Order: sequence, then C-alpha cells, then structure tokens
Amino acid sequence: MKEAMPVLTAGAGLHETLALLTSQLRPDANHKEDMVFLKDVFSERSLGYLMKIHEKLRQYERQSPTPVLHSASSLAEDVAEELQSGPMSTEEKELLNLLTSPHLKALLSVHDTVAQKNFDPVLPPLPDDLEDELDEESVKIVRLVKNKEPLGATIRRDDVTGTVIVARIMRGGAADRSGLVHVGDELREVNGVSVINKRPDEISQLLSQSQGSITLKIIPAIKEEDRLRESKVYMRALFDYTPLEDKATPCQEAGLPFKRGDILQVVTQDDPTWWQAKRVGDSNLRAGLIPSKGFQERRLAYRIKMGTLPNPKSPKKPASDQGCDKEDCDCEGYFNGQYIVSPKCKAVAPSCGQVFSWEFYSAGLRRSFRLSRKDRQGSSGECSDPGDSDFMTYEEVTRYQQRSNERPRLVVLIGSLGARINELKQRVIAENPHRFAVAVPHTTRPKKPHEKEGVEYHFVTKQQFDADALNNKFIEHGEYKENQYGTSIEAIRSVQAKNKMCVVDVQPEALKRLRTAEFKPYVIFVKPRIPESRRRRSATTSPGGGDHGRITDEDLQEMRQSAIQIDQQYGHLVDRVLIKEDSASAELRGILERLERESFWVPVSWVRT
Repeated sequence: MKEAMPVLTAGAGLHETLALLTSQLRPDANHKEDMVFLKDVFSERSLGYLMKIHEKLRQYERQSPTPVLHSASSLAEDVAEELQSGPMSTEEKELLNLLTSPHLKALLSVHDTVAQKNFDPVLPPLPDDLEDELDEESVKIVRLVKNKEPLGATIRRDDVTGTVIVARIMRGGAADRSGLVHVGDELREVNGVSVINKRPDEISQLLSQSQGSITLKIIPAIKEEDRLRESKVYMRALFDYTPLEDKATPCQEAGLPFKRGDILQVVTQDDPTWWQAKRVGDSNLRAGLIPSKGFQERRLAYRIKMGTLPNPKSPKKPASDQGCDKEDCDCEGYFNGQYIVSPKCKAVAPSCGQVFSWEFYSAGLRRSFRLSRKDRQGSSGECSDPGDSDFMTYEEVTRYQQRSNERPRLVVLIGSLGARINELKQRVIAENPHRFAVAVPHTTRPKKPHEKEGVEYHFVTKQQFDADALNNKFIEHGEYKENQYGTSIEAIRSVQAKNKMCVVDVQPEALKRLRTAEFKPYVIFVKPRIPESRRRRSATTSPGGGDHGRITDEDLQEMRQSAIQIDQQYGHLVDRVLIKEDSASAELRGILERLERESFWVPVSWVRT
C-alpha cells in the first residue's frame, strides 16, 4: 500500500513544497540514481535560501506595493537644508548625519529609480552618416552605456602602423562587461569623431568626457574563425559522446557528438562545466559543447558510487588468459605474443602452429598457452598512460613527426584470440630486416647446442634475472617449468640504437609500461577476421586443433569476446586497428613506412622539453 502524499495548505510556498517533496522521495529500483540526485539537489541549503527569497519577492508582487514618494532623495536634501538653517538639537544633528551619509543617499537614489521605473537606459539612434570606406565584415559598431565610471580600457599607438590599438581591458569595467571590446582591436571613431590623427591623451580625454552612451567604431583584431584556428589545445577523446542522450547538456542541439579516438580542438575552457570544441578534420567551422574533463569525471564518479557503472580499478581477467588444453602439447610457454616450444612439440607442429627457426610458434585461438596471471608480471614505472587517472575522459595531444636525429618510434602489437600477431610481425620483418627488428628476450633456460647468445635469447642466470625483475628492467616477464622468460627495456633500446624500428607484440597489460616519451609507441590492435556464415566456418581450419582441425562455434564466440574485452579495456590506448587477413602484412608494412615520414598525434607530454 502506497503512502499518501500529505496535503499542502493553501498558503504553502515553493520552499515548503520542495521540502515536502524531498521528504517523500523514495529510491526506485529502476530510477535509483535519479532519485538520489533529486534528493541531493532539493536538500541543498543554498537552494532553500533562493526559494525563500523567491517567495518573498512573489509576496511583494502579489501585494503590488506603491511608492509613497517618487523623489525621496529630493525630500532628504530639503530636510537637510532646513536643519542647517538654524540651531540644532542633539537629535537633529544625528538626523542630519544620517541624511547626508553616502550609504543612505545611495539607498534613497535606488528607491527613486525603482519608484520611477527608470530601469533601462535610453539609447540614441545610430548616426546615419557612418562612413562606408571599410569592409562591412571587418567593421564593428559598439555602443556601450556607462555612467560616471571609466570605460575600463587603455589604448596605445602601434609603432609600425600608427593605428590606435586597445592595449588592455580592465576586468569588471564597462568594456569588459560588454564582451564587445577586446585587446588588439583597432579604434577608429569615438561618438562619430575620428581618432586616426589624434594623440592617445586626446583620445583618452574624449572617452572620459563621454557620458551615458558611447559609440565606438572598431576593427576587430581577428575574425572569429581565426580565433578558433589559433587555438593550440587538442584533446583525444577517450570515450563516446552523444549530446542527444545527455540530459545535463544546456542545449542538446549545440552539443558536439564524437567517438573515442577523435581529435578535438578545444576552443575555450572558460566554462568549468562545458567546453567548446571542434572535431579536427570536420568541415563544420562552428564549435559545439562538450562536457569538460572535470565535469565528466564527476559524473563517472557519481555513477560508480550509485553502482550504475563498474569501477575502472576492478581487476579483470583478460579473455586471452587461457590454458593449453591439448594433452600431448609439451609447450614451454607462451610469452611476448609467441609460443615458446620444446623439441617434442616440434613433432606435432601442425597442431600447434607454424614453426620458425628460433622455436617460436604463432598464437592459435584459445589453445594458446599463456603464462598464468600470478606468474606473468608487468614492470611498474612512470609513464604517460591516461589510465593513471581513474576515468577515461580526454588526453591532451599534439602533432609529432620523427626527426632524422631521433631514434625510431617503437611499434607495439597487441592481439585478441586468433590474431596470430607473431606470424604477422615476423613476415614483415623478414621482408626488410635492415629496417625492422624484434627485441631479443631473456631467459634462464639452458642454451641448446644450435642456439647463439643474443640471437634467439639472452641467456642469464636466475639470480641475474631476479635482480633485473626487481629493478623493473622488464616490460613483462614470467615463469614456466622453473624457467624465467622476459623482454627487457634494454633489448628494445638495443634495436633502436641500430636505427632500426623495433616491433614487439605484448600482452595489453604491458602498454602502461611502454607508453613513455622515450619510446613514443605506436599501438596497433590486431583482430582476426571472424567468419559469420556457416559455409565460411566449415571451410576454416583452426591452427590450434579443434574437431578435426576446424573452428567451432565456441571458438568463434571466444574470439569475439576476446576482441570486445581488449577493446573495452585498452581501446583508448590504440592508434590503429588492423584486421588479420591476407593483406594485413602489406598494410602493416605501409604503417611502419609512414611512421618514418608522416606526423601523428601523440600525448603532449611526449614532446615537451
């Protein structure tokens, strides 16, 4: 049975109504977030004060009080003169002091203005003889209303052109409040009087002598389109935004929709809640409203508090962390996007993947062996990862192009199940080993007769490996069958020192370690092309085994889920998405070549000195 709403009295005002409404709000299973938000808003003390003021104003409006006198100031002056005409008692002196005090005189002046309903200034019409020698788009006629206050602007004469320029706008002055006069504007006329040949002191005197309204003819410093173009603040959007779905936006039609990864040119951040921005590359020159970084973070924090949004810090197990379920596979492990296999596994190569001379195999769907989460670790360290903050909102970026004297950028490949990124990487490197190379991993495994130090592995002792891991020298490392494997930072630097572009494939968790100004990584997310029709599925074989070597519906579903999960958790760090198909190696090679000669967007902290 629902609780009945208390009946309001006839004289209840808005303040009492809101207070009663607040007490009646009950959380709803489907609208819990909205109910709590409304209750917080209506319970604000400042809102209560505003409602009380509103009720008082409405009360006086209903009573329609009429002024007893329309010229209280004149009456006060007459009384003061009468008191001063003869000897005064103590009470009369006190009254005279009150009537002549500045505060009371100002109060009576305001009383007379309200009583006479003399609220708005009367502006004279624009002069009919305004000169037309200038382009009408470049001339602006500004009419300001000022009383006895100064205009609030200073001027100077340009040393080169000799023109009169607005040098400074004083905050709070008439010019500042109007928003029509800006620093750098060229002043041509004041109240129809040309100032071209006048000295600055003569112009200042002309401005100070003008009372009531003042008409200025000015040439704007720059056009509005140029103002927008000159903005140097660019942000990479780390989330999708649809203004038509945002109830908080002040104007949905004025909102700017964008997708994660779009580059936004922020025009102004004056409003702490709503910025104005444009999409880079968009033909529309008009800026739109987007939520500010602080406002968006507050909204996300509120949703997490209400339980309508998962906490970004909650640990999640990657979809790619699957164990090898092939009983006869004696793989030594899966590390750095590659199979690490034993000679026994080479005998069953068709079931495990394509064999490479250095005993690495490509990843194969969910059959790929991954080092367990408890054994595979990523190194900590400082980085410019936007994931350092709790919420993904915006990341400030700038254009960067590799210089001839700089080391090549690091290329990082991450892949979902079935992507076989190692095969793709090795194919591109084999085509041009003089320009591209891989980082040689470290291991504590004993060296085999055919292996060479620094070619297949860097062979180190367990004590040395543990010391390097403790000192955060690995981007990722792990243990399998009592042997340690890891890729070190120095291995990447060694490749770059030879002026080669280093290409690594890592687990997505390692991106945080690599996103530094030193490496300036270009991250490519490789996804397999997943068949959709039953006919295509029947013709597709799985490198990991499956029923008679074919991909099952379970395999396809895991591939989709793996790609979705990686995109959700790490998509904001990705520069390019690559679909693994026959043309993928040519596309990857084209990306690597463009990285050497073209400019790309990178976090602004990577290029600041």
